Amino acid sequence: MAKQLLYIEMDNCIGCRSCLAACTQCGGHDSRNRNYVMDVDPMQTRQTIPLMCLHCVNPACARSCPAQAIQIADTGAVLSALVEKCIGCQNCTIACPYGIPKFDQEQNLMYKCDLCYDRTKDGIPPMCASVCPTNTLQWLTESELAEKQSAHRLAGGKWIASQSLEPLESETNVKISLPGILQGVQKLF
Repeated sequence: MAKQLLYIEMDNCIGCRSCLAACTQCGGHDSRNRNYVMDVDPMQTRQTIPLMCLHCVNPACARSCPAQAIQIADTGAVLSALVEKCIGCQNCTIACPYGIPKFDQEQNLMYKCDLCYDRTKDGIPPMCASVCPTNTLQWLTESELAEKQSAHRLAGGKWIASQSLEPLESETNVKISLPGILQGVQKLF
């Protein structure tokens, strides 16, 4: 089976929040949303962007965990803290340069997007990508991603992935396209 990854085309987001509703339905999420949709500049535009774990190749959250409660799956998914190991120190929430992991005071546990590991390990798209009406969130093979990159270059568009932006973490398993947002292009809606 070809390796698949989450691709986020931020320009397409219309703020419908279908991804958030679907996230709560993923097995093992305890009806808790693990992704976010942020308003870019609510006083100026309706532009929204989805925020979720980028599943860093060498994640700061896992490196900072003294209990080794954050595991990295063989698919590259960085999983939420294991209940039986997490000591509630919150190092992971502080260490993440993207501000993604959240800490649940009641459960004394960190939670974040785990790429719906129960689905993606079998090649099934994560819940968020399976319901996105605008293809902001896409579950692609590496060859499909390469095709997208090539098409953007041929069309004269500027394709930017998380690897080429001098990111805070050296490499992520989630790839992002941000052309309109980075270039100040106004949305029509």
